Amino acid sequence: MRLSAALVTLAAGAFASGCSGGGPRHADWAAYNGGQSGDHYSPLRQINRGNVAQLRPVWIHDLHQKGGLQTNPLMIGRTLYACDTEQSVIALDAVTGRLKWIFAPEQPSQQPVRGLSYWTDGKSSVLFAGTVSYLYALDPATGKPVPGFGDGGHIDLRQSLAGPGQDYTKSFLAMTSPGVIYKDMIITGGREPETEPALRGDIRAFDVRTGAVRWVFHTIPHPGEPGYDTWMPNSWKTSGSANNWPGMSLDAKRGIVYVPTGSAVNDFYGFDRLGNDLYADSLLALNANTGKLLWHFQGVHHDIWDRDFPAPPALVTVRSHGRTVDAVAQTSKQGFVFLFNRVTGKPLFPIAERPYPASTVPGEKASPTQPLPLLPAPYTRQRLTADMLTTRTPAAHAWAVGQFNTFISDGQFVPLSVDRQTVVFPGFDGGAEWGGPAVNPHTGVLYVNANDIPWTGGLTENRPEGSLGASVYEKHCAVCHGADRRGSPPSFPSLVGITHRLSGAAILKTVHEGKGRMPSFPSIDQSQGEALQRFLAGSQTPPAAGRTAAHHSDKQEVESSSADRYNFTGYRKFYDPDGYPAVQPPWGTLNAIDLNTGKYLWKIPLGDYPELAAQGMANTGTENYGGPLVTAGGIVIIAATNFDHTIRAFDSRTGKLLWSAGLPYSGNATPATYMIDGKQYIVIAASGARDAGGPQGAAYVAFALP
Repeated sequence: MRLSAALVTLAAGAFASGCSGGGPRHADWAAYNGGQSGDHYSPLRQINRGNVAQLRPVWIHDLHQKGGLQTNPLMIGRTLYACDTEQSVIALDAVTGRLKWIFAPEQPSQQPVRGLSYWTDGKSSVLFAGTVSYLYALDPATGKPVPGFGDGGHIDLRQSLAGPGQDYTKSFLAMTSPGVIYKDMIITGGREPETEPALRGDIRAFDVRTGAVRWVFHTIPHPGEPGYDTWMPNSWKTSGSANNWPGMSLDAKRGIVYVPTGSAVNDFYGFDRLGNDLYADSLLALNANTGKLLWHFQGVHHDIWDRDFPAPPALVTVRSHGRTVDAVAQTSKQGFVFLFNRVTGKPLFPIAERPYPASTVPGEKASPTQPLPLLPAPYTRQRLTADMLTTRTPAAHAWAVGQFNTFISDGQFVPLSVDRQTVVFPGFDGGAEWGGPAVNPHTGVLYVNANDIPWTGGLTENRPEGSLGASVYEKHCAVCHGADRRGSPPSFPSLVGITHRLSGAAILKTVHEGKGRMPSFPSIDQSQGEALQRFLAGSQTPPAAGRTAAHHSDKQEVESSSADRYNFTGYRKFYDPDGYPAVQPPWGTLNAIDLNTGKYLWKIPLGDYPELAAQGMANTGTENYGGPLVTAGGIVIIAATNFDHTIRAFDSRTGKLLWSAGLPYSGNATPATYMIDGKQYIVIAASGARDAGGPQGAAYVAFALP
């Protein structure tokens, strides 16, 4: 079944009621991914193994926009709360898809918004939405800002995160993932740059009524705080990030919030942050009332590979050594699942500190060991070898062999080298990604989708080309688009010839506002932006006559700002010349892991390239973003795949495909499910951003039984 993007809303009369099968008549989806426990689980069972094949589309809400859509919407009462591609918040009738209201922030942006937060005390309620660096409190009935919250209904999340002498208004932070609600507080993190300057990644709790700060946890410890000695002296003043961008999970009964963090800047060269760098790349268990640290686990010591914990952990109860244990499961980009006692932080499966080689980069000092769980086994391949290279065509294989022979490929945690590419497998986008796992709390089985594609990365000496534009590019742009500006399309587009495709104003707009996975760079001023444009155009001429005296020549500026260090060569997917992974399939998988035993129940490829499938090369798996949903009806529902624009349902016991349906665009989000008037619905956000060669647009699509 393939849906038309032109279809906006089907008549709802025929779908307004249905047999509930003895279950509830109404069930909300009131928190990100269904609940603050992070398990992506629904107790609804009207849609089940026996009838899921009968699912049909019941409405589509077409946003009439281009861009990325990653939102897992909320459904409360009879209203679906979601976001569009420009960070506006929308309220839809959850039965018909009809628009009820829209809140458009003053500063639209194409940064992703993966969800919203909802608070109520039974008398009043607030809908919280992150739009770039602002947290808005909205009236769920009208979409209007709540005037008593912060400054007329919003707060600037950048405040108090800047180091000494750093102007927070010239810094970037985006609340990509929603905050966690605990009592009368919302606990937040935020997305930050991969390069300096970056704000500190403090975890903060705000009063839901006033926006006042209730507590703060410093992820880069201040003097006298535990972990301070794992950094260089005064790193809290000069370093940034170590932030929570993927969201958090909450044990509300115990009052514990579980916070996964990412790497500190700079991601790939840590000469100025020598040490293990607590609490970067860590799972933190914090007292949700006070922010006090209860326990922590660091997944990567002194991260120089951008190995952030990418998703909220899932709370689950398992049988361990003959006892029932409340646990927390954290997935990783490396392809590992770490499982801990939720209260004590004790690992439920052994974790070994394994030795790894030293860095050969001047000034760098890699950690001599890294932690690896002994169970479960990794859900992705760990080391690229010559026998794994693509055999799709003889020409593709020969090309891959030639490239492979130039790489360093020795598995996980091999430090990057200067002027030679090192294989990172699974790639910089995982393994697991921000979609996170689903867990059946009654069986202890975890379902996680993963990318299984190698990338490469390296370092190069910073040799400014004698211009301010080159210096700005190397500092802010090369980390994603590469020193050669060619990027790694489609995730990191090429900038070669960009000035022929976009006007100078459009380039500056993207630099200052960001777009998709690209952050904004408010620290780049007008003269730097103009110099960057000239560099991208291949021109090194000074500014035109008539500029003010403050606009120095490019040469003068770079001489005062250059630094003796190394830059990342850019994210590079190991793709063959035809644009397919240069390794044998599977390229993406869906995995079922029994957390009681650490053993796999099943593992299957997830996704297809339609053109390859038409040639007889099906079930290859593809890159996938967005997570699964598991229900009491015995099904795992997931879209996620980049290129086949398909949502699927699998038997949770066996991995057997039970149903699939076409979407107008890629479903790079996690599905939501809810029940109204005795009828269960499944909703997925779909958009074209990750499939540049496919149709472009964005929509929410709802399915139900006829």
